[in-house]
Amino acid sequence: MGNVVKIAVRNLLRYTRRSLLTVSLIAFGVVFVLVFVAMTGSFKEAIVASITDSYLGHVQVHRRGYVASIESLPLNLSLEPTQLAKIQEALGSEPGVAGASERIKFNAMFSTFVETTGLRITAVYPEREFAVCPKLPARIVQGDRTPAGLARGKILVPELLARGMGIKVGDTVVVVATNKDGSVNGKTLLVSGILESATGPGGRDGYIHFEDGREILRMPGRETMEVAIRLRDFGQVERLGAALRERLEGRGGGREALEVHTWSQLSPFSSVARLIDMMALFMKLMLIAIVLISILNVMIMAVYERVREIGTIAAIGTLPSRILSLFLVEGVLLGVAGAAAGVLVGAAIILVLDVWKVSVRFGGSLQLFALSPRVDLFEVVLACVMVIAVSALASVQPAVRASRMEPIDALRHV
Repeated sequence: MGNVVKIAVRNLLRYTRRSLLTVSLIAFGVVFVLVFVAMTGSFKEAIVASITDSYLGHVQVHRRGYVASIESLPLNLSLEPTQLAKIQEALGSEPGVAGASERIKFNAMFSTFVETTGLRITAVYPEREFAVCPKLPARIVQGDRTPAGLARGKILVPELLARGMGIKVGDTVVVVATNKDGSVNGKTLLVSGILESATGPGGRDGYIHFEDGREILRMPGRETMEVAIRLRDFGQVERLGAALRERLEGRGGGREALEVHTWSQLSPFSSVARLIDMMALFMKLMLIAIVLISILNVMIMAVYERVREIGTIAAIGTLPSRILSLFLVEGVLLGVAGAAAGVLVGAAIILVLDVWKVSVRFGGSLQLFALSPRVDLFEVVLACVMVIAVSALASVQPAVRASRMEPIDALRHV
């Protein structure tokens, strides 16, 4: 086998220009795929982290039916104390859970004593909420970014409302809401901060303290609308989500009447994330096409140009299997050389982009997302295996053709 490899290398070096062109084309395909996968993967991670770390959390638990009617924020589908205790028990038994935050969400009228508009309110315990959504303080463009900014009697007002109604930090506002019994109640609050939307300028969500929310809605017991959960390892979202469903949802709609949703089930961006994965798959298919056409073209030309050579080595007793392996090795060597060059150049480009820190904005947000492109070892190995396998596959037909040539006919070829 060593002699076959030496002869194959010599034959490739005889046609240096063609070999270099083929290797360069394969390397370009590998570089393009690796850089594309690294950049799109980094973009997806940055946006998913922004969504989950700013307001959503990794996993959420609700009473059954709440998510289906979440646009109206129904107050009659709150989690009861017994259900909340069951949730806390389940979370306590999962070591992968880093934290949980109880939330009350409701629609309210928001007034500056001069103007009135609608507002969605999220009532939270600030320390727990900041632990579950660590990027929430970064969204506060003005005012107090510490948990003290969400102390009792204070409110974080969305930037859109603040700009439209001329609200400033330190102003006094009134929040009025109707509870599930139909009675109306209001509370005067102090604006402690202006909050940027996590997905652009269209957000109308304000934050207040959990106890203020209970007071406005006149909740007598320990009720809540949802429990947002943060995990220690984001890669375990689906596994832990499935484990919590098994423990909390039960079977047949009975037991605790709870629902567990991962971030991908709650955010429309999950469809964009799947589209990014499909685009990465399409790029890999393009790489396969590039390698297949390149190797096939080179090996067919090699067979046509070396007909007399093939006839000579066949005439001196070289077995057809030996001729077959010779051309297969040449094709594989081209693939290996192209994959190696592509990985080296691709790694260098990804490293430069990682140091350069490309920044983008998403959804009209003022917040910059710094992309840190990197590629998993699995993706590198997969690209190399694909290139080498396709190189071998593309060499089969020309190699079989060469091995089946009749020596006499080949020697007569001009």
